[in-house]
Amino acid sequence: MVLHLQPGIPAPAFTAADIHGHPVTLESYRGRKVLLSFFRFSACALCNLRVRHYIGRYPEWQQQGLDIIAVFESPLANMRSYVGAQNAPFPLIADPKASLYELYGTETSEEKVKATLADAGTKAAIAEAAAAGFELTPEEGSNFHRIPAEFLIDENGILQVVHYGRLVTDHLELAAIDRFAEERPR
Repeated sequence: MVLHLQPGIPAPAFTAADIHGHPVTLESYRGRKVLLSFFRFSACALCNLRVRHYIGRYPEWQQQGLDIIAVFESPLANMRSYVGAQNAPFPLIADPKASLYELYGTETSEEKVKATLADAGTKAAIAEAAAAGFELTPEEGSNFHRIPAEFLIDENGILQVVHYGRLVTDHLELAAIDRFAEERPR
């Protein structure tokens, strides 16, 4: 059983490298808010659509003091070919061994992936992703059964919102992230 993190505790510290080889440490974001997103894999159409949504909101979120770190359970070469092609203005981290996923208690669930595929809203999400140019693509070396998770971390490194997806398509509402970005420092 996976142990989930809870709001109100310090976000687990980590150091990783983004797809360009630049170091990313959670500690370096102290004094700013962070949206830490754990995605499935870099070729996931639904994940790429979500990254596109983040890119669209990023300038405003940046002005409000919110940064984004996006993690994918994919090999680095795949990251560059798929999600890296979007040229996100925030760090994209390849975590093919899932060490950050483990640190944050994200889960792998064949049952939740099957439930996603059976969910009525999934067809609409897949159609939206396809319309944006993101096709459903299998990715060698990735974990098809990974379930996304998102964490909103305050300026002091404390988890304020912890969201573990119930389905592959279950993310924090963008409006909830907007509200967090707008909040005054604690």
